[in-house]
Amino acid sequence: MLDLTPWIALFTGSASVSNLPLQMLIVFGLAKLCGEISERLRAPAIAGEIIAGMLIGPGLLNWIQPGELIHSLADLGVMFLLFRVGLEVRASELVRVGGVALLAAIGGVMLPFIAGYLIVSQLGHPQIEAIFVGAAMVATSVGITAQVLTQRGLLNHRASRIILVAAVIDDVLGLLILAVVSSLAKGGIDFLQLSLTAALAIGFVLLIVFWGVGTATRFLPWVKGHLRIAEADFVLALVLLFGLSVMAVYAGVAAIVGAFLAGMTLGESADKRVHELTSGAAELLVPFFLVNIGLQLDPKVFLDPVALVPALAIFVAAVLSKFFGSGLGAWRLGRRDAVKVGIGMIPRGEVGMVVAQIGLSFGVIPQPIYAAVVFMSVMTTVVAPPLLKWAYRETPLRD
Repeated sequence: MLDLTPWIALFTGSASVSNLPLQMLIVFGLAKLCGEISERLRAPAIAGEIIAGMLIGPGLLNWIQPGELIHSLADLGVMFLLFRVGLEVRASELVRVGGVALLAAIGGVMLPFIAGYLIVSQLGHPQIEAIFVGAAMVATSVGITAQVLTQRGLLNHRASRIILVAAVIDDVLGLLILAVVSSLAKGGIDFLQLSLTAALAIGFVLLIVFWGVGTATRFLPWVKGHLRIAEADFVLALVLLFGLSVMAVYAGVAAIVGAFLAGMTLGESADKRVHELTSGAAELLVPFFLVNIGLQLDPKVFLDPVALVPALAIFVAAVLSKFFGSGLGAWRLGRRDAVKVGIGMIPRGEVGMVVAQIGLSFGVIPQPIYAAVVFMSVMTTVVAPPLLKWAYRETPLRD
């Protein structure tokens, strides 16, 4: 007998959809539809896909809940996205812009942290809340910027390479700040543990950047020569992708950093087939990453002025502080590239929400401040793509 329950739930909004194929149809189909509408309105498709998540999420239609399935697909999506980005860049090119990227990352960490701390303090909230909000404003969600740059074929632009390197450094610095504020919430700082975490995270990144490419170039062809399975190149690429992602997590940085480094390691040796299959997997999974960001925002929360005022203040500060902090760090490249770097570092995405969730679980930030940080994370992600499109307006679109 035909089960009409999912369709009744879908069209009445009385319950979230739990049927797996229907969930995937709604998320993927509506994301692509909204992306197409966005493109026709001369806005980046990525903005439409995030808005699709807001539309079908708990705050509006309530068709899809941000549960474990969507979250897992989103994690896979951003991993494949950063792996695909890594395949398009060269380690030697990234090393050349490392100095400027370091300055951009440091400026893009310090200014947002100070801005978040001061705003929440001035609103009369306790110091620990202000520290957590500052920490949530620090780390950039490179997946959003990477998707825009990939779609426009701009990954080899100088400013784009600086954004990618700065975002990796940003992730390490954000990790250390999060470790400090989490320790403060628990009552003290373990300096030895903090030092070990920093050394491990930095050492992991440097090891892959300086020795990963040469090792992969020598070792992987030998392994491939002993394999009989189909698509051996892509299989090895996936093993490296997941392997370095796992190592990144154990080193204390995000899995997406490992995914990016895996792609970069293969950038000089991967054949066209690996690029094609990676792009296909990314096209399937990246919409789940983008929709999942939109699912986190419940617009109804901001009908209350108690939540709306800090949300708007934190959002504006997040945009301006990252723009000026990272942009000034890249000022030696000239005004145009500095603007691109500043805008490219704006989106916070899932990174800011993770910090907010940690603060909420520790009981050190209240629900209105948590909602404000989620609002900031989503809205910086929504505004970044059109701003990036404007910043790179003089660069022709890829055919």
